[in-house]
Amino acid sequence: MKLHYLQHVTFEGLGIIEKWALDKGAAITCTRLFAGEKLPGIGTFDWLVIMGGPMGINGHDEHPWLGAEKEFIKEAIDSGKTVLGICLGAQLIADVLGAKVYPNAQKEIGWFPIHRSEDAPELLPETIEAFHWHGDTFDLPEGAVRLASSKACRNQGFIYGDRVIGLQFHLETTEASMNALIENCGGELVDAPFIQPLEKMREKVPNTCRGEVLQSRIGNINNAMKQLLDALHSE
Repeated sequence: MKLHYLQHVTFEGLGIIEKWALDKGAAITCTRLFAGEKLPGIGTFDWLVIMGGPMGINGHDEHPWLGAEKEFIKEAIDSGKTVLGICLGAQLIADVLGAKVYPNAQKEIGWFPIHRSEDAPELLPETIEAFHWHGDTFDLPEGAVRLASSKACRNQGFIYGDRVIGLQFHLETTEASMNALIENCGGELVDAPFIQPLEKMREKVPNTCRGEVLQSRIGNINNAMKQLLDALHSE
């Protein structure tokens, strides 16, 4: 198994996906688009994972590599690769499949529950408190099936065919990667209906051992991510 991932910023990496892939004996490679690295040949990998980032899908002037990245994602899908996009990665997949990507009615940042759609395959738990950090959303690509919704965002994920998945939320998050997001994007933590205060996000509350709730949340989402990846790997 050869897994390649596309990284848009230094502070959004594979998270728990890296451990899962290494446990499977996978070879992992990366294109750091922000550093100007070249995209690989389409025949050099089996899986493509597209990470998140604070930029939008139409920020071509500031991030000129976006155009080549979109072409690369489309080629990977057309070549039958297993493709997983997270947050910005999901938005890029939706875009190359012809769906509209646009600002969501509310930014969604923090721990909020998502609910699996009734007609979705059982790739996700029926309900799980997931970690979110997004302002944009997408329409479903033609032929895709909605995977989940939340109170703030109807289209939280989709599956297209058997091997292409977009997740608006983050199941890969570790405590370190969450803290990196806070450090680099903490200016977005303003008073809003679906933006948690920092102390709530980290669950430092009286009479609770520091980190206990957070570790439980992270364990739950990481287990859900591993189960989803196992299901894709078995196809």
